[in-house]
Amino acid sequence: MDFVETDEHRDLRAAVGAIAAPFGGDYYARHAREGAECTELWEALGDSGFAGVNIGEEYSGGGGGLVELAIVCEELAAQGAPILLLLVTHAISAEVLGEYGTPEQRKEWLPGLASGRQKVVFAITEPNAGSNSHKLSTRARRVGDEWIVTGEKYYISGVDHAEALLLVARTGDEGQLSLFLVPTDAPGLQKTVLPVDVMLPEKQFTLHFDEVRLPASALVGEEGQGFRQVFHGLNPERITGAALCVGIARYALGKAAQYAKDRQVWEKPIGSHQGVAHPLAKAKIETELAALMTRKAAWLHANGLPAGEASNMAKYAAAEAAIAACDAAVQTHGGNGVAQEFGLLPYWGLARLLRIAPVNREMILNYVAQHSLGLPRSY
Repeated sequence: MDFVETDEHRDLRAAVGAIAAPFGGDYYARHAREGAECTELWEALGDSGFAGVNIGEEYSGGGGGLVELAIVCEELAAQGAPILLLLVTHAISAEVLGEYGTPEQRKEWLPGLASGRQKVVFAITEPNAGSNSHKLSTRARRVGDEWIVTGEKYYISGVDHAEALLLVARTGDEGQLSLFLVPTDAPGLQKTVLPVDVMLPEKQFTLHFDEVRLPASALVGEEGQGFRQVFHGLNPERITGAALCVGIARYALGKAAQYAKDRQVWEKPIGSHQGVAHPLAKAKIETELAALMTRKAAWLHANGLPAGEASNMAKYAAAEAAIAACDAAVQTHGGNGVAQEFGLLPYWGLARLLRIAPVNREMILNYVAQHSLGLPRSY
């Protein structure tokens, strides 16, 4: 068992870090406060070839896998520039299209995802379903050579900057789940901004599908197999979400440690006091543990091995570590922890969001209790 990263992965970390560093925390915090997407950073990532690091070379991607995409997500966040949309555009949409898309769908969408010039976001969540995908009610019915979609989705990220949605809808008499590619400018698709108080560059949307007509070719994979296909993207979303949290924790701890060394009260740095040092040390330990589980989960998925347990554990551990690191960083800064000048609160808000999404900590605990410990199902 080798815990040393390859030279290639170390080079990838350094390269992504070099791209993100000139943008950094000030850039991200400003865009988060304004609710403005980090377009310049996204384009720089695409131009360098790292946006599509997990997309096949035949589609102009980097030819890597989830391990490499997780590194990209972590290093962006570690430089203070986390990009949440990578979780849906590349960890979900690119993975699902790469595995289940038709040759025509792959040719149409994967090169654009690889270059960063196109985005395909993910639409599964519904107001009345929450975490229970068995209660999804959005439906696509087949009429001749078309699919007609009716229903509602909400908390859908980045719709205003995406060319298409990867939609989860019910089909057929038995109402099994199927996946569809839906252009974001499709007639009958209404998009409404969903106001949230978390400071994020990415906007959230409620979507209404009013008899949206799609060609037969919009179906991704096999009709009725959407539940299985979705989970090929949900584990990567959890893994990259964990990687993003690890990066956020690293960034917050770096800012806090530097402040604790520079800030002097009573003629000595505040970091010399255990009351300041120990919470940061504890958060550092938790961050390293979460990073290990995240790398394990990414490796399992990339090698075609069962990754559900590790993905859930990584997501849980990393979100907890990120929140603890951000909280310790704010506390270390004292009153400056909430000052705009130091820009910590947008990261705390994002870490707090990632404890809820893409799967909340309670559902992860349910999963581990049932599948890892063999306890009776609780829901």
